Amino acid sequence: MGSAASSKAKGRLGQQEIRDKILKTFPTLEPDDVRSTAMGQQGEDIQLSPRARELIPISAEVKRRKNLKTIYDFVDQAKQGGEYEPVVFFRADRQEWLVITKLDHYMELIKGWKT
Repeated sequence: MGSAASSKAKGRLGQQEIRDKILKTFPTLEPDDVRSTAMGQQGEDIQLSPRARELIPISAEVKRRKNLKTIYDFVDQAKQGGEYEPVVFFRADRQEWLVITKLDHYMELIKGWKT
């Protein structure tokens, strides 16, 4: 498998992992409610049905890279807070603030959005 094909396969697997995590977190959803889009397709990486969008009002872009060392270094710094959930807030100059947290923590947060 060439590097481009390998990269697409890795991306596809990442999308499928996120799709599966959403379906596990929201057991009332059917597999057709949460779909991984074809690689290279414009728009969201995870397509949500109107029913799923009611529960999860997000637009998902999935990125899976070989090296995100700096981001993980930031998370490791946040973990030094001990038993608390590590969360990283960051922004580039003249950009909006973004937040990084662990997937399981994020799923717990969005589960409570509509309840």
